[in-house]
This record gives sequence, C-alpha cells and structure tokens, in this order.
Amino acid sequence: MHVARRPRLLDVLLTLLVAGVACTWALLTPPFQAPDEPQHLNSVVRLAHGGGWPAPGEATMSLAVREARQEVAFGADLPGRFADRSDRPQLVDATPTPAAERVRVDDRNSQPYGAPTDPADIDQMTQHPPLYYALGAGVLHALGLADARWDLQLLALRLFDVLLLLPVVPLASWAVRRLTGSVAAGLVAGTFTLFVPQVGHVLGALNNDALVTLVGTVVTALCVRVLTGDRSWRTAAVVGAVVGIGLLTKVMAAFLLPVVALAYLLAPPGPGRAAPELLARAGRVLVVGLAALAVGGWWWVRNLLVLGTVQPVGVDIRLSDLEPEGPVTYVATAWPRLARSFFGDLGWLDVRTPVAFWLTGTLVLAVLAVVALTARGVRRSVLVLLSLPVTLAVAVLVNGWGFYAAHGRLTGHQGRYLYAGLLALAVVVAVALWRLAGRDERRAWVLVPVVTVAGLAVTCYGLALGFTGFYQGPGESLGEAAGRWAAFSPVGAAWLVAVPVLTGVVAVAAVLVGVLRARTASSTAPAAAAESTTAAAAATQAAPVSAG
Repeated sequence: MHVARRPRLLDVLLTLLVAGVACTWALLTPPFQAPDEPQHLNSVVRLAHGGGWPAPGEATMSLAVREARQEVAFGADLPGRFADRSDRPQLVDATPTPAAERVRVDDRNSQPYGAPTDPADIDQMTQHPPLYYALGAGVLHALGLADARWDLQLLALRLFDVLLLLPVVPLASWAVRRLTGSVAAGLVAGTFTLFVPQVGHVLGALNNDALVTLVGTVVTALCVRVLTGDRSWRTAAVVGAVVGIGLLTKVMAAFLLPVVALAYLLAPPGPGRAAPELLARAGRVLVVGLAALAVGGWWWVRNLLVLGTVQPVGVDIRLSDLEPEGPVTYVATAWPRLARSFFGDLGWLDVRTPVAFWLTGTLVLAVLAVVALTARGVRRSVLVLLSLPVTLAVAVLVNGWGFYAAHGRLTGHQGRYLYAGLLALAVVVAVALWRLAGRDERRAWVLVPVVTVAGLAVTCYGLALGFTGFYQGPGESLGEAAGRWAAFSPVGAAWLVAVPVLTGVVAVAAVLVGVLRARTASSTAPAAAAESTTAAAAATQAAPVSAG
C-alpha cells in the first residue's frame, strides 16, 4: 500500500505541543488538588522504601504524606469551587510552607503511620494491583528522588504520567493514516486532546489512570491493525499481553476485551471458507484472552478466590442513605456528571466548566460519530472504535447503579475512567472531518491548522479556568494569583514562566508549519487528490491474513 509520506516535523511538533500543555498543567495544579493524589503518592513512596502492598483497607497514610497535606493546606476549598462551604478553610487564606522547608521522604516517615481515625487517613489504592506504583517507585529511584522532598517527588511522578499520555498523538495519526490513507486526517487526530482540558489536568497529575490510558491507546492501535488485515497469532498474543498489563493496573482494562473480540469479528474476511475463517477468528480471540489472563488477569481471579470479590473496597465511607429513585432518574443525573468530568471538572471535580462547554463538546462528539459511520470503507472500523468509549461509559453507569440503588448516592462517575478510549475518539473525530472534507487531501490539509488553532483556543480557556479557579480569590488581581501559584509550587517562578512560553512557541510553530503545508497541498491539488484516492482505496482493502 502506498501512503503519502507524512511530514515528520508536524508529527513531532504536535507531540511536543501536547507534552507542553500537559507539563503546564503539571505545574499549574496545586499539590494534591487532583483526585486521590495524596493516596497515589503514598503508595508510590511506600513501595519505594520497601513497604510492600498491604491488603485492601489496611494501608494507612504515611507520616510524610500527612505532614505534606498540612504544608499545602490540603482540604481547603479552591477559590473557583462551584459552591462555597462556610465550614471549610479557604486556600486563598492559607500560607503554604516554603518549598525549601517542606518535609523530605525517607525510610522513617514513608511507611503506614498509626491507626486511621478518618477515612482520609486510609490509602485505598491497594484495592488495585501494584504495577503503576512499582513503576512510579522505579522512577523515583532512577531520578535519585526516593529521599527527596515530597513535592519534588509529586512533580516528577506527574511528569511521568505526561510521558504515558504522549503516545496518543503519534498513534492516533498512524491509525488514521492506516484507515484512510490521509496524512492530513492523521494530523487532525493528533490534536484531539487539546480539545479536552481535563486530559491535561488529570494526566498531568499523579494517578494510575495514566497507565490505563496508555494501555487503551496501544490496544486500540493494535485493533486498527487487526481491522486492516493483521490477524496473525503474534499480534493476538501481543494484544492480550498489553491488556494484561492494564489488568495489573486497574480492573477497567477488562472492558478492552469485548472491543478486541469485536475487532476480530468485524475485520474484513480473509481467504478461505466461512467456517474455517470463523474458527480462526475465535482462535485469535482465545489467544488474546489467555495472554491477558496469564499476564494480569490472574490478579482478579486471585481476588475472587481469596477475598470473595473481584474488586475489593479500599475504603468504606459511610454517609447517611438517601432515597434512590428509578433507573431513568439515575441515568439522567449520572450521565451529566460523567460527561462534565470528561471535558473539564478541575481539582477534585469542584472547579466546574460551564454547562454550555461540556454539553457542546458532548453533542459535537455525538454528531461527528454519526458522520464517521457514514464514511465508506471504514464503517466497520469506526463501529469497533466507538464501542470502546461506549463500553467504558456503560460500565461506569452500571457499576454506579448498584451503589445508588442501595444508598441513593452517586459515586464513581468520573470522566477520566473513559480515557482508555482517547485514541478511539481521536480517530473517529478525524475520520468524520475527513469525510466532511469530501475525502479530499487538499481540503483535509486546510483543516490541519484550523483544527490546531481551535484546539489551542480550548486549551487556553481550560488553563485560564484552572489558573483563576485554583489561585485567584474574590477581588484579587492576576498578579496576586500568580504570587499564590509560585508560593504553592515546588519549583521557582522561572519554570512557571518558561514552560508555558516554550509551549506557546511550539504552538505557533505547529500552526505555521500547518499553514505552509496546506498551501503546498493546495498548489499541488490534482496530484495530491489522485495520491489520496489511491492510498485510501488501498487502505480499506484487507491485507492477506498471516498464516503464522
């Protein structure tokens, strides 16, 4: 198959741009002001100092992390919180401990400390497998930070999560090129995360969802290989092994398996009769399942045998029960929370984006999904890709229904649980825009700088919302907010300026290169159109099925 040579410079610039945005979020978000960050840090430093992996519910917060929470006023309300609470201290009234004086982590203060007197003193992360935290501990040792200040450890681990996010960009571009033959549409896919501020915020923070996102990204890319003809036994084994890595991180990775099975079911047929073909596909799916079980699925089987449940409860927070209503009311209440926190609920989901923002984003995604399903030659692939975020969303809603039916309260409806489907959504959006461009490479190239600029506008909006919501109190100037940011940060003001400025330089370069490339494509329109048509036709044909 011949596909036009991709402009590597734009691939690199878009990847650097997404990295810069996520690094800016890593510096912008106040310490511990992302979901469960104290517990995530606690589990990493415990492993880094040989503390092991206690049974679910038995791990408590270390003395180091307890002191760290006090040093940065953990528990105080952010100034941009959706509702003020009179019984809580305010972050704008707090004076953080100067960075140089913050507690250092060592063998004495890194382990569980005392019996918990408050749910906040329980480290519930041992309800998950330890892979992500073991990797985090390895990062601290590799960087010489195992005995460093806790805030430097937190920043290093946030940047580690940024690295786990970055493959979304090149793999999205590759997947779209493989499906459509369009280089420009692939670059459009690489901009997708710029439109979702929550991605930069959450995956520029410390949490195990970053590794699940990477696993979902790689598995989705491998599904694209399957859908375009690669049904070798080796690929099936690799897919299963990657899913297994996800299962050693979080149970959400299990929902990748039905999507993989659907990819094998809907992949274009290979040579041979129907019955042998069906048996061959079933055999690949079986290999995927066995490999996933061998690498990581055994952990959840062990839970079932030893603990009597697949997913143990890490912390039991008892609140007064409310009267639950029916499933219709539940879904009508729960799905807006899921959609809203997918696009941009910052902090501990308490700095909320306006309804118009997340509702528009949801509707645009839905419309583009329908458009992508009308693209000839890739409909099956689009259907498989859409099944991943849909499966994840349904799983979250079904899981939350049990708690709601028992206690009348909503819990666990967080958009970050859908980020294993980021690559799938990026590809679907790019295919839809390629379809709206008439499958014409010249028009698709015009989209590249336009979509990049639009994504940057959304990114700037999200960062501005975060800056003011995190740091600017009522009636305060931007200068006062900037001073508060510097006071809470683990690094000096120079870094807080340099990283956003360098990111801005990369953004300008990406837009300019995109414009120049679009102009070049326009001047060679007939040749480009012919090349795109030939490549797209070849891309939609199934490659020979490997006999291996």
